[in-house]
Amino acid sequence: MLNPMSPTPPSRRHRRALIVVVVGLGLLLAGCAQHAPQDTLRPEGPNATKINGLFDLVFWIAAGVFVLVEVGVVYLIVRYRHRDENPEPVQVHGNTRLEITWAVIPALILLGVAVPTFKTIFELAKKPKDPIRVTVIGHQFWWEYQYTDLHVTAANELHMPVGRPVYLTLKSDDVIHSFWVPRLGGKHDVEPGRVSRITYEASHAGTYLGQCVEFCGLSHANMRLRAFAQSPSDFDQWVSDQKTAAATPASGTQAAEGLTLFGAKGCTGCHTVEGVSTGKVGPNLTHLYSRTAFAGDTFDMTPDNLRMWLHDPPGVKPGSKMPNLGLSGSEITNLVAYLETLK
Repeated sequence: MLNPMSPTPPSRRHRRALIVVVVGLGLLLAGCAQHAPQDTLRPEGPNATKINGLFDLVFWIAAGVFVLVEVGVVYLIVRYRHRDENPEPVQVHGNTRLEITWAVIPALILLGVAVPTFKTIFELAKKPKDPIRVTVIGHQFWWEYQYTDLHVTAANELHMPVGRPVYLTLKSDDVIHSFWVPRLGGKHDVEPGRVSRITYEASHAGTYLGQCVEFCGLSHANMRLRAFAQSPSDFDQWVSDQKTAAATPASGTQAAEGLTLFGAKGCTGCHTVEGVSTGKVGPNLTHLYSRTAFAGDTFDMTPDNLRMWLHDPPGVKPGSKMPNLGLSGSEITNLVAYLETLK
């Protein structure tokens, strides 16, 4: 029988050491990703750059403190290690000068962190000049964008002109969410009954990925978003396209049959299609097919993915409020044909 007070067997110690090494290497390799679209260390806007600059400052201060402390600890261990011929070192307890020194130095370090931190916080909180105003509403599990001054409503895909700030007013329709596009700015909780505001701005055209970063239910991981930074002319064209009326399919076509099914199956009770329905539960579908993805930016916008979705929404996105309507294959085909006209 093993003595419970005996040292840990070598095999167990080796196993633990191996686990520590493997986990450490895994964490190290995770930080070396070649393609990391949500990398906060590659900012693409002025606010994101300010946040990254503060991070760099605090990181190097913390790294310097760490190195000094570790070097000091190693020096003291070696310098004052036990030797039979050496007496106990002189104690410094009660040395007023030393105690003041090691109280003042940490205070100065904290001050060096606090001043730029508060400066950055106040800069990020400033209301920008001449912004694009967008009300962002978090739903389980998708994002709604209401362009206040432009009278445009979109879902999951935020469009913004390069070089012009977008002033986001954040609200929640149900539970706590958290809005974040890492390369464009900081994240912010979106809470029921509370309004928050942040500013995003892109320095270069491109597509920037983001997502909800506050656990909000079964499909939290599938509550994603994309921000499209466009040239001013492309953005104006997008706004113009979003203001056009929904297409009416020609009579006798599959799309026309799909439009009939859209009303018969109750889709109009949840979704808005300008000129057809005014549902508020699900995303506005007036220009559904102008988007690159759907279902909380989870699936690429393709006919096959739409068919998969209409066959069993809760099955492919757990927690989805869209029910399984029990559609037949031909009904799904007709609905997809109709949805493809909503450009």
